Amino acid sequence: MADVSLADIFDAQQRIRGGIVETPCIRSGELSDAFGAQIYLKLETMQRTGSFKERGARNALLLLDSDQRKAGVTAASAGNHALALAYHGRDLGIPVTVVMPRFAPVVKQARCQALGATVLLHGDDIGQAKDLANELVERENRTYIHGFDGAAVIAGQGTIGLEVVAQVPSLDTIVVPIGGGGLIAGVAMAAKGVRPGIEIIGIEPIAAASFRAAVNLGQPQRVEMTSTLADGLAVPEVGGRAFGIARDLIDGLYEVHEEWIARAILRLVESERVVVEGGGAIPLAALMAGQLESLRGKTVVLLVCGGNIDPGVLGRVIENAMVAEGRLTRFRTVISDRPGGLARLAESIAAAGASIRQITHERAFASADISTVEVDCIIETRNLEHREAVLAKLRHTPDGRKS
Repeated sequence: MADVSLADIFDAQQRIRGGIVETPCIRSGELSDAFGAQIYLKLETMQRTGSFKERGARNALLLLDSDQRKAGVTAASAGNHALALAYHGRDLGIPVTVVMPRFAPVVKQARCQALGATVLLHGDDIGQAKDLANELVERENRTYIHGFDGAAVIAGQGTIGLEVVAQVPSLDTIVVPIGGGGLIAGVAMAAKGVRPGIEIIGIEPIAAASFRAAVNLGQPQRVEMTSTLADGLAVPEVGGRAFGIARDLIDGLYEVHEEWIARAILRLVESERVVVEGGGAIPLAALMAGQLESLRGKTVVLLVCGGNIDPGVLGRVIENAMVAEGRLTRFRTVISDRPGGLARLAESIAAAGASIRQITHERAFASADISTVEVDCIIETRNLEHREAVLAKLRHTPDGRKS
């Protein structure tokens, strides 16, 4: 679309330079070996508020005139956009009011307030929050800064594309998360504008596949969403401007199931020591799910767009991913209640190469046979094959009959 150009992205790069982090793009030896490609990670997790949103927010704020700066800005956001505006608003001396749905994580509310923003809670979803933000625009003459569809925001996000092309000269493909579409619109315009042969692949959660819906219909449309680990990408309708830019620049589009997002979060924690949110892990999730086999032999950048994941959620995600990979297993067995019964079970588990995470007796409600006891076990194994081997061995031991 005519209101965002490659020149706008270059201008944004100069405008925000010094105010945002030019994040590293690191090669992952482990992921490269695993997937038969040269895999690089663009770590937008290293921005001061943990996500790429700072680029667009700062660019939009710097483009305000003096009257707009004095009146302040507002936005509806449940997370990263709100944090980005709060941080850069404070840095530039511009009042910021963010309207969050009532379900917004308390930790993100507190962080925005600590950064000097006024936080208002309104509505049960982002759409209802935006209604109040629109009222503030009318009543208090504030400027609304859209989280993914504003021209200045898209241009700011596009600076990632310029950086990636410069950081990885042999680049073939960039894999980009899709939420509202502003990120992939800016990155695709920048990367292809500098090097037209670069391939752009978009990934979205299947639970919130609003870009796919727009492609199928030919224009944005609202979709019904379900809960997703990639909550930062959970946008029910992609932006019209962003879609208009991105739809002709994307070379591939894929949707990823939740299990693979969880497994990708765990993989990045273990192999790269990088903590990411669901949206940041989704490019790797598509690779792990086998959807990007065409990338073998190529030089690929995975855009790790954010790292703002609640610690409690991270813990649950890691455990769920370990279950999916066969590394954490729960089973119930019946053993002898005579002395040594539990010890023999533990010895059998150890002999099979597994570790006991938790073990619990159940006597009173087990069975009428008072010579036996039920035991609930949680064990750690190496993978699915090892888990099945361990369980098979336990089935053939006198004190380890799985039920």
